[in-house]
Amino acid sequence: MLNRRKFIRRSALSSFLASMGLGSAACAFDDQHQNNQQKVTVPGVIATWENIRANQVAWEIIDKGGSALDAVEAGVRVPEADENDQSVGYGGRPDRDGKVTLDACIMNEQGDCGSVCFLQGIKHPVSVARKVMEETPHVILAGEGALKFALSQGFEVEGLLTEKSKKEWEEWKVDSKYQPVINIENHDTIGMVTIDKKGNISGACTTSGMAYKVHGRVGDSPIIGAGMFVDNEVGGAVATGVGEAVLKTLGSFLVVELMRQGRTPQQACEEAVKRIAQKQKYKDIQVGYCAMNKNGQYGAFSIQPGFSYVLNQTGETQILKAKSFLEE
Repeated sequence: MLNRRKFIRRSALSSFLASMGLGSAACAFDDQHQNNQQKVTVPGVIATWENIRANQVAWEIIDKGGSALDAVEAGVRVPEADENDQSVGYGGRPDRDGKVTLDACIMNEQGDCGSVCFLQGIKHPVSVARKVMEETPHVILAGEGALKFALSQGFEVEGLLTEKSKKEWEEWKVDSKYQPVINIENHDTIGMVTIDKKGNISGACTTSGMAYKVHGRVGDSPIIGAGMFVDNEVGGAVATGVGEAVLKTLGSFLVVELMRQGRTPQQACEEAVKRIAQKQKYKDIQVGYCAMNKNGQYGAFSIQPGFSYVLNQTGETQILKAKSFLEE
């Protein structure tokens, strides 16, 4: 049944179209306009690189009716604990002083967020970031302060430098040349966006940062709006690659804002990469974005070929290859 406002609007439009000789087309036009304004939320998980198990763990929580926030935290904890993943958490490559320093952030559907940077000795920085969000009035804790807070919340200090990563670092020290390999040392992040069955969106990002970085360096991953950003009315985006390039453009925030303005996730990711290419030296670095909007549409784009991401909207995780700027 039409309410009074819709009836008046439809009658006025019908009269106008009739005067133009278009008769009853008003009803079809108005119905189509209304339908185009409706949003159908599709649950899903999207994450950078080929983090299949992380994606599956997050999906399992969503599929059982769990929250997007619980799903995204559990998902990124998988590579944090994997000693064979040398770009995140335990087993991560150290800085040039031989220290494994970690950055992470998390954000929920209400816009609440928490972050830790330059954290040492804690295997799951994303969980510390969630505690910052939920237990403090702050957004970011760093260094010794972040560690002290983590210990107060029951986290335990662990050795994060594995023999494999230590050996590689010692070999690197012979020449001490910083020459990161695109899509290997530069894929220093897992970023993930989740949408649960209630339509709520959360995101997280966690990393051990660039291998052999200057001690104290912090990249984009723990910075809300750079490495990750979500808006429950629009969607979410995450970044990976050289954090300095992402920081200079607040890339993930940019992607979400472009989606708010009507761009598809694919179009938004492409524009964010092009902003870097327009203003920065980009030919020797990698940056990639992936995003998902409230309707479950998704997209990804990178500077260099080779960026992959994982997607799950049906219970089956797909590995997808992103298009790239240098392929165009």
